[in-house]
Amino acid sequence: MSPSREYWFPAKRYGWGWGLPVRWQGWVTLLAYFVSLGVVVFRFRPAGHPLTFALLVALLTVALVLVCWLKGEPPRWRWGKD
Repeated sequence: MSPSREYWFPAKRYGWGWGLPVRWQGWVTLLAYFVSLGVVVFRFRPAGHPLTFALLVALLTVALVLVCWLKGEPPRWRWGKD
């Protein structure tokens, strides 16, 4: 198996960052992120706890980006030709 097939998140074809997952582990990670966001939304309503809500959403998003960074293709700007 080539190393590129072991990435959970492939690089986007255009721009910087990652696309949708290509392995089941990536899909589980993305699902866990959205489920966690749902829990935060229902547990800490933005109107009632704006600071807590913002901090938790930021923390979850940083965790997702960290997983993408560690398990995804190395990010760089792409123009669609490579």
